[in-house]
Amino acid sequence: MYDVAIIGSGLGGLSCGVTLSREGLKVLVLEQAHVAGGCLQSFRRDGHIIDTGIHYIGSLGEGQIASQHFKYLGILDRMNLVRMDEDGFDVMRFGDGREYRHAMGYANFIDTLASEFPSERRGIEEFCRTLQAVGGSIHPEVLRGGRLTSGAADYMSMPIWEEVCRCTGDERLRNVLTGSNLLYAGKRESAPAYTHAMIAHSNIEGAHRIAGGSQVIADALVEQIRANGGEVRFNTKVTGIHTTNGLVDYITAGGERIECRRLISDIHPKTTFAMVEGESLLRKAFYTRVNSLEDSYGIHTTFLLLKPGTVEYINRNYYIFEGGDSWEAPVLVSMQPVAGSACADVVSIMTPMPKESLQQWNDTRTGRRGRDYEEFKQSTDERLTSLVLGHFPQFRGKVEKVFSASPLTYRDWTGTPDGSAYGIVKDCRNPLANHLPVRSRIENLLLTGQNLNMHGVIGVLMSAAVTCGEIVGTEYIAKKIGNA
Repeated sequence: MYDVAIIGSGLGGLSCGVTLSREGLKVLVLEQAHVAGGCLQSFRRDGHIIDTGIHYIGSLGEGQIASQHFKYLGILDRMNLVRMDEDGFDVMRFGDGREYRHAMGYANFIDTLASEFPSERRGIEEFCRTLQAVGGSIHPEVLRGGRLTSGAADYMSMPIWEEVCRCTGDERLRNVLTGSNLLYAGKRESAPAYTHAMIAHSNIEGAHRIAGGSQVIADALVEQIRANGGEVRFNTKVTGIHTTNGLVDYITAGGERIECRRLISDIHPKTTFAMVEGESLLRKAFYTRVNSLEDSYGIHTTFLLLKPGTVEYINRNYYIFEGGDSWEAPVLVSMQPVAGSACADVVSIMTPMPKESLQQWNDTRTGRRGRDYEEFKQSTDERLTSLVLGHFPQFRGKVEKVFSASPLTYRDWTGTPDGSAYGIVKDCRNPLANHLPVRSRIENLLLTGQNLNMHGVIGVLMSAAVTCGEIVGTEYIAKKIGNA
């Protein structure tokens, strides 16, 4: 009998596993893949390390919120951090050739943009106050006071586009300030100010890459769980959640019956609740509601595998908006550094891809989708590569090989329905409808991960803390993290 069984070894499941095993609970993490990590996964292709979904992480400076969480989890010193360019970690580049930098640190951020938009300084300052109000609600000082957040809930029902329009009437500046919306699959009409502000604030505070790939985070968390006496099993897919009298009494995984006092699911709620069987408190209306929740779009990524030692690493990301609108078909260009070298290893080119584009291959698996699919991917890769080479001619002749992953590839890697990049959409027009609570209607079944409160690494770390707080106490866990 396990005190806690956890389905899925993404960042949320692994963080819960470390936290609860540290508290002396008997923990079992079950992962259907052969390796841990979910979107943290890295893999090798022809000698190159390729990240699945994490290309940079914010608030990793000393005393900042992500740094504090990883310090508590005991792995901060295992992360080979590369601090991104302070004078422009993100660059917004438009089709007319103009580019605008997001600089690190608020004074630097404001001064850098005000140099391009001198008449808009007050509006930029006002917008930054919104970012700081939201980001400050999860400051480590809040944790040390025994709370996981100090509020900012009103910003969940506020559209970020409405807020940026309040701050400035300059259309180009509006697009520059909201240009990183690809990081949460934002839609202009529905993206909450809370979601955008939390992510933008964290990057302005301290954006970092992980040299050598984000897999090191997952592997380090697995080691922590095992060092605490917990178990992590791979190639073990959960196929059933059995309930009696409204409680989970066991799960079925790998043909085995596994009994547990509590169950935490780090996988998509739709997938989780579809596995529930036996007597439970879940009714048809609940299933209907969960299944009706909209998932974010998927992302197609083209990876340019570079010839060793031929391309200098660029310590910033580029967002390319050919049409001038940051919300329409944005393209993110991100480079993976070689640890201990001034050269780049891989260039990742990411762009939204709606599930409708891939509908005819929904019932297929990776490697078995046929020629039409490969031609579709190749066409997409050629278009994106041509676009990027137009902006970065120094890459020409330096690409060793092109490899790509569509949303269906991500679906097969991570188990996320339709390959959604960020799970359930957060919609400011009805925030309560698309924010699922940690507690389900089955008393001993808890949820965690990016589908609950907020996307991204910080959102998942916070979600895991909330989930664990339901078991060991919220004030207790907040202070433990805050004082780590």
